[in-house]
Amino acid sequence: MIQLFSNSQMRKADEYTINSIGIPSETLMHRAGTAIADEAQRVLEEKGLKTVLVVCGTGNNGGDGYVCAAELLSRGISCSVYQIEGRFSQDLEREWTRYKGPFAREIKGDIIIDCIFGTGLSRPVAGVFQEAIDAINASGAYIISADIPSGISGDSGLAMRCAVRADMTVTIQEYKTGLFLADGPDFCGRIIRKVIGIQSGIIQDTVSMYEPQDIKAFFPQRKHNSHKGTYGTACLVVGSDKYLGAAALATAGALRSGCGYTKVATSKAVREAIVGRLPQAIYLDDIDLLSKCILVGCGCGVSKDLYAIICNLLATYKGTLVIDADGLNSLAMFGTEPLKKAVCQVVVTPHVKEFARLFGMDDTFAADFNPVRQARSFADAYGCTVLLKSSSSVITDGMRTAVNATGNSALSKGGSGDMLAGFIAGSIARGLSAYDACVAGSYIMGRAAEIASERWTEYCVTARDVERAIPRAIQGLDVSD
Repeated sequence: MIQLFSNSQMRKADEYTINSIGIPSETLMHRAGTAIADEAQRVLEEKGLKTVLVVCGTGNNGGDGYVCAAELLSRGISCSVYQIEGRFSQDLEREWTRYKGPFAREIKGDIIIDCIFGTGLSRPVAGVFQEAIDAINASGAYIISADIPSGISGDSGLAMRCAVRADMTVTIQEYKTGLFLADGPDFCGRIIRKVIGIQSGIIQDTVSMYEPQDIKAFFPQRKHNSHKGTYGTACLVVGSDKYLGAAALATAGALRSGCGYTKVATSKAVREAIVGRLPQAIYLDDIDLLSKCILVGCGCGVSKDLYAIICNLLATYKGTLVIDADGLNSLAMFGTEPLKKAVCQVVVTPHVKEFARLFGMDDTFAADFNPVRQARSFADAYGCTVLLKSSSSVITDGMRTAVNATGNSALSKGGSGDMLAGFIAGSIARGLSAYDACVAGSYIMGRAAEIASERWTEYCVTARDVERAIPRAIQGLDVSD
């Protein structure tokens, strides 16, 4: 399991290492700069390149850049520094004074090392910094970013107006959440972690990113001596005469999850439309309140009637209630207060726009949206588990938080969320906790999209293609060991 750190957490780890452990900031800077130089030299040798330009900002990230440049020069590598004007930090001033190598007047080279900003960027990029970033991106060089691509928020992953589009990011000591959220994956390129001795183990409440061996634990060997009842019942309140497909995809997701019974409470029109393709499900007129998990909302349409059903379930149902799609939109329209009075466990699975409606945000929310912070805030306020779906999804129950980075743009199509919700409901029914089911479901659905895309491309993959790839995604965990 990989741990992801916020900007403030890395600052605390730095301060502890310097002030309590007694490792000087100068030593840490020299280790960081040398680590970046090691990767730059490796790329030079692998690709047969010759020249390196280090572009330095005015903060400590620029100091790392001077160390890197001096180290490359000491190895006989052609290297120069392009310095952006401004007020220098104390550590940068020291390394700038020590540097005896050449300076460049323009941004060009076989490799360009981006040392403009570190993780502390908190405002949109502008002026000479924006000009430098634009020049780096237009250079045609192989680009290496130090710690995080300049212009990407270390917390949210958002591009702050513009950002360096790196081929490789050498992240120092720990992975930052911004590397994996929002715009981060589109700008980071290959991510290399370099450990330099910062004592980060003291930090609590980091964000987890699950690896295959972690997900494997959610799919244990099934008992030979078992039956349908062993693996629980999921009841899906899904679909409407207008949205038949959502019911089919949610049902398909539940059927692939490993639960024993998948029951579908829906209209006659929906039943008749999907039963031929999904005869394994049990079709009902009414909700089975004895089910271990109930999913409500996929394709139901926003209405007061649906809101009344959700409110009744929140007040009376004793299992785990998963609310998705139109269920969430109905809560946003008619009021979220019933969530706070729920007698059941609740899972909400919004995408970013649905989450904004639930949270009462206006259309300008994206400018400073921090998915980890705001998902945690919602989970704490309403006592529920949140799966905030995006290019990388955030899962939190208020105490634990995870980011899932599997998946690709093949999931950016109608029906993917319905299938994920069904898979999560079925996973809860077969025994996973709400949090674990969201983690497992997000990971498997993302891997299934990746697998399907290998054959059909991200353009052509449909939700049904993803469904067919779910077994291979689970098999890829090697669950039979």
